[in-house]
Amino acid sequence: MNETDTSGAGNPGSGFQDQAPAPASGARRIPIFVWVLIGVAVFIFLCIIPIVVLIAIPTLGSVKNHANESAAIHSLGAIQQAELMYSVTYPSRGYACSLRALGGDPSAGPSSADAAQLMPADLASGTKSGYIFHLNNCAKVSLHGSDRVTGYTVTAVPVTPGKTGHRGFCSDESGVIKYDPTGGANCIQPLELQ
Repeated sequence: MNETDTSGAGNPGSGFQDQAPAPASGARRIPIFVWVLIGVAVFIFLCIIPIVVLIAIPTLGSVKNHANESAAIHSLGAIQQAELMYSVTYPSRGYACSLRALGGDPSAGPSSADAAQLMPADLASGTKSGYIFHLNNCAKVSLHGSDRVTGYTVTAVPVTPGKTGHRGFCSDESGVIKYDPTGGANCIQPLELQ
């Protein structure tokens, strides 16, 4: 029998008929280790990533609270600066006794004692970055038939304590900022700025 004989009669495994059929063109078998890698990837995606997300969510909330608190402290400083500028610009009035008087729309015309245009509209509205701002406890003296405001208190409390901020902040015409760790306006602890 010659070497190119393909009959394979009597000789098992010697002919092409006994071999596995060739895969279709372009089709290949996927090795088992690829399936194992896919299984591990699916396991990580379905089990590990949700656990990491659940761990990260409280951290993200804490970061947001800290950012809101920092913004509230910065906004208190802006209100104090606006009050100082207001008292210099309108000395017969002294300080403003409302946030609205410190704000105002520049496109509405020139500034006035009732719309001094000394701070942004969002802060003058009383709510910014998860905090509510109030200007109150205005101390007044009467001079020549008109009231002059000589003191004030400004407070910043979280819209939702524990979610938009943890601490409440207070200040007055002295410029000293204190805080309430419970998120209220009973500020007795001095704020130490870093």
